[in-house]
Amino acid sequence: MSTPLRFVALVPARMASSRLPDKPLALIGGIPMVIRVARQALASGATQVAIATDSQQVIDTARSYGIDALMTRPDHASGTDRLAEAVAQLALDPDEIIVNVQGDEPLIPPELIAQVAALLAAQPDCPMATAAHPIDSVEDFLSPHVVKVVTDRMHRALYFSRAPIPFERDAMSGFPKHLPDSLPAVGHVLRHIGLYAYRAAFLSDYQQLGASPLESIEALEQLRVLWHGHRIAVLTVPHAPPAGIDTPADLERVRQAVESFETLNGPH
Repeated sequence: MSTPLRFVALVPARMASSRLPDKPLALIGGIPMVIRVARQALASGATQVAIATDSQQVIDTARSYGIDALMTRPDHASGTDRLAEAVAQLALDPDEIIVNVQGDEPLIPPELIAQVAALLAAQPDCPMATAAHPIDSVEDFLSPHVVKVVTDRMHRALYFSRAPIPFERDAMSGFPKHLPDSLPAVGHVLRHIGLYAYRAAFLSDYQQLGASPLESIEALEQLRVLWHGHRIAVLTVPHAPPAGIDTPADLERVRQAVESFETLNGPH
């Protein structure tokens, strides 16, 4: 009988959002967004789930729903730094697998959380894992708002970029004056999904890594990891998970989706 996979799911939740103030506590079907995220994490089979926040209001809300929450510093530059502080507070074993479940992803599939954790567990030479899915539209391929990832034959990340990569020379010969009618490099064009798993020890090490020029150019934090020679395992799934929430329009879209689902299936 196999031993169940052990992993900890941490949900970073920062109250200061320029596009959607107090975002973690925005109500979706009467339930705060960050609580819905934590419930998805709990459904993934995580050994432990906790919210890492900079707000006493979030902590009080989490505890009222029976969910663990930790107070972290308000000045963290990224969610990864916030997770590193949470790992230190929890005194987790260095080999523990930590999954960063973004606090604005209330519809993240629990099975995807578990799959990324399992991938990292199976890749002892990788300190980090993430996910991607095939891109199926030229518009997404060309959009700088869609982050692409190229992997090697072992499904480890070679590079992440906002540019259209891999850039198939012949198919893209007229670019940018003439846009392609269909996607080049069919089967090799992957959109990055912002879900990460780390080994606990690496989260501490990450804070000591200097920012890389590529990270600054692309505005992609994960490039710091590759710049310093570390490997990132990439899980490729067939389809994109439901989109997260960045704007009021996103919030309304998710509210409508949840309302429709719960009308048909009952409260989730």
